[in-house]
Amino acid sequence: MGETKLNSKQKQITSAQIMDMEKQERVHFANSLGGFKSVGLIGTQNKKGQTNLAIIDSILHIGSNPPLFGMIFRPGIVERHTLENILETGFYTINHITENIFKQAHQTSARYDREISEFEITNLNPSYKNNFFAPFVAESVVQLAMEFKEKTILTINNTVLVIGEVKAVYFPEDCLLQDGFLDLEKAATITCSGLDSYHKTTRIDRLSYAKPNKTTTSLL
Repeated sequence: MGETKLNSKQKQITSAQIMDMEKQERVHFANSLGGFKSVGLIGTQNKKGQTNLAIIDSILHIGSNPPLFGMIFRPGIVERHTLENILETGFYTINHITENIFKQAHQTSARYDREISEFEITNLNPSYKNNFFAPFVAESVVQLAMEFKEKTILTINNTVLVIGEVKAVYFPEDCLLQDGFLDLEKAATITCSGLDSYHKTTRIDRLSYAKPNKTTTSLL
């Protein structure tokens, strides 16, 4: 496996230069720096039964015992229907995105009025399972039922960290390996970079647990 080389010289951009960028240029640049990200569709509804669907690219693993995931929401300058529904009802879903629905998923980032459901706008179908309050995306292959656990406001920029616990998971049976690994590539889950770039994945390898004085080996 050879080293990846680019056919251009390395460029330096300082923090001062980043802050001098035009707003949209800075947003695109900064959002690209963290590399590829977990992205999913967050399904919610309020107590009136109004459904909402929003694409979120800040999903992060918090812990495994119990299984916890976090999401970052920007400051509440405008209405945040997904966040409001989560705080009001305590339940939401995380739905993986595939190549078949990524354009519809992207469209949910538009700012629709509260009375308009992104499910209807994008022709994605809500699905309710085992009396769970929040809707799943029927077209999603991997679906997580989430219960709200904690909200933290990050004082550095007033963004909101929401942490939820996984209460149930739905996925294709043949994607679960014997050691507990869920094969997301087999499930055709995609990833994203920046705000608007979507990517399929190609596995390089799975490696053994790293230990001192022990050579790492392939698990494939």
